[in-house]
Amino acid sequence: MKEFSVAQKQRLSELNADEEMIGRSFEDVKEREKAFKLLEKELIEANKDALFALRDGSRRPIQLEIESALVRWLTEEEGFTQVVTPIMIPRDMLAKMTIGEDHPLFEQVFWVDNKKCLRPMLAPNLYDEMRSLQKIWGNPVRIFEVGPCFRKESQGARHLNEFTMLNCVELGGVKEGEQMAKLKEMAVHAMAALGIDDYELVGDDSVVYGSEQTLDVLVDGMEVASGAYGPHFLDDQWGIFDPWVGFGFGIERLAMMKKKYRNIKRVGRSLKYLNGARLNI
Repeated sequence: MKEFSVAQKQRLSELNADEEMIGRSFEDVKEREKAFKLLEKELIEANKDALFALRDGSRRPIQLEIESALVRWLTEEEGFTQVVTPIMIPRDMLAKMTIGEDHPLFEQVFWVDNKKCLRPMLAPNLYDEMRSLQKIWGNPVRIFEVGPCFRKESQGARHLNEFTMLNCVELGGVKEGEQMAKLKEMAVHAMAALGIDDYELVGDDSVVYGSEQTLDVLVDGMEVASGAYGPHFLDDQWGIFDPWVGFGFGIERLAMMKKKYRNIKRVGRSLKYLNGARLNI
């Protein structure tokens, strides 16, 4: 029996063939080559159809539609205010998150020079914004940001070096002892806003926030969002003393699971894909 060649499997994968298609077997090479050409043609047409549907339909890729749904939920239903902060952050901000040279995340940081890096997460800037706004607004402070983050991740099907996060945080609006219940409530409302019904809520450990204070949202076993709460041992370094809850949503992971893609690169920032469709066809 003959399987598709390595090059053929790669090509079919790029065109979003499923595992069953890629794993087919054939009596001989002639049958395999004929099947490959037919399947490739079908997938090319499907990718073209997806690109025309984007042009003639919503005109916005799925990851931006997901971002917009979350922004509407936060601003219109939850009363959050959007903020915009720098992509490049100083080294001491990471230190205040306890991300030093011995921390697992340190090796994943993209350094611009010995004092600045591309942010690997939104949390440091949001901590700083919360402290400043609390002095002006008082409690509660409800803010969120959406934007790119950067990590030297593995080149697997679920990771990107440049990815988009939406982080929201509420300071001083939840009572001590009720934080986890609030996180679960936020997760349910967020998934409803995205039209995702099949998911799990799982308590987990965090490389930043430690144990027993995080809540992951899993879709088909993959983490698409993670919540945390305080008071927390990091808070004192930022001048934060009131209870808070926060959630981080991985926009590309949500898009990947929403569209049931096998590889997250289809919905990342790319010159090869647009709205999940291959451009080099």
